[in-house]
Amino acid sequence: MHKGKIGWTVLLASIACSSWLLAHSATRPEQDTTDSGTHASAITGVWVQEVGKATRPNWVDSQGNRLEKLPLTPWGEERFKASRPTHGSNAVASTTSTEPIVKCLPPGVPGIYTVSIYPMEILQVTGRVIMFYEYGNIVRQIFTDGRNHQNLTPTWMGDSIGKWEGDTLVIDVSGFNDKTWIDSEGHPHSDALHVVERIRRTDHDHLLDEITVDDPKTYTKPLTTKRVFDFEPDWNIAEFVCEDKDIFQNYQKEAGAEKK
Repeated sequence: MHKGKIGWTVLLASIACSSWLLAHSATRPEQDTTDSGTHASAITGVWVQEVGKATRPNWVDSQGNRLEKLPLTPWGEERFKASRPTHGSNAVASTTSTEPIVKCLPPGVPGIYTVSIYPMEILQVTGRVIMFYEYGNIVRQIFTDGRNHQNLTPTWMGDSIGKWEGDTLVIDVSGFNDKTWIDSEGHPHSDALHVVERIRRTDHDHLLDEITVDDPKTYTKPLTTKRVFDFEPDWNIAEFVCEDKDIFQNYQKEAGAEKK
């Protein structure tokens, strides 16, 4: 599906069914510096979360207190009880799950980080930051040209606008539908979901994404979690076709979602 060149000649290799790690070995091109100002290439590159720790976020409140149980509203509690996730207290086998990814649907935001274990590539051009996720080959555009939210039609991944605060990219996301979850344990959200990401490179080899979820219809207070990514300069984003049975079953095994 993805042939030819994307951005800075991103070579898409075929994903191996036995392990997705085998697909990332080509030499990467040099980073592009076409973005204006000091932010050019600041967070450009391929990033991956540590396998085994990617799908279970530690949610905290605005004071940094860990939330063992998320503060659901009555509406949110009803939706949560109806969920049939592959992880957590309501876990079921993937064959009977209502989890969006089981149907090969987009995981949403922050689900793209809290459900998916696959890497992403960040590309920076003038007026935009582009996130290319290997899972489902989802492309997300964060406009940094000063525009406001479009929010014309609710979407799976939301409408993203961003701005730089020093070396931190602040992403404001709204305009969601209510069909995804915020994690793999079945915690829902409504179409009032508002997500703010603060992304910065903590050192050469690590990227930090601080994610705040605000959805007053579903939760009585905002929730925050962190995702830490490792820099993989020799990796490329590979093809991922969820509808391919072999690839999806391999993903289920890697994610720990496949149950007997």
